Amino acid sequence: MPTSKRHARSPLDAIDRKIVTTLQRAGRASNVELAAKVHLSAPQCFRRTRALEERGVITGYAARVDPQALGYDVTAYVAVSIAGDQFNRVREIERELAAYPQVLECHAVSGDHDYLLKVVAYDLKDLSQLLTDRLMQIQGVDDVRSMIALEEIKPPSPVPVE
Repeated sequence: MPTSKRHARSPLDAIDRKIVTTLQRAGRASNVELAAKVHLSAPQCFRRTRALEERGVITGYAARVDPQALGYDVTAYVAVSIAGDQFNRVREIERELAAYPQVLECHAVSGDHDYLLKVVAYDLKDLSQLLTDRLMQIQGVDDVRSMIALEEIKPPSPVPVE
């Protein structure tokens, strides 16, 4: 398998689209339940689902958890910039950024900053400590800017399957 996460665009047939759509909405569905929803026999559905996993279309299964139910009352987006002379350490910096459990997402971005992180914290003091005592201490990090999410308008959604 190539080391790149890019996949050649391969069109899904109607049944594969139904499988992917159904699993995004009901990831705990048993193979028998899934087969009934997409109008296939259970063995055919199992083979197709495995093929979608092997092709990298389906990358995993997980429960969605409400951060506030675990005490994380603050969600913030953090823009991180790397010092110009530190780009030779970019992969190491990325690993360090991604290593913190409070960092839910890390994206390389274009524009004024190099990365955009989605982080959770128990409160504003906890967020401040994450930024000041951890992220800003990573060798090569030049600037950190945070934006606190006031309200979630649209929760994470399934990827459109067309």
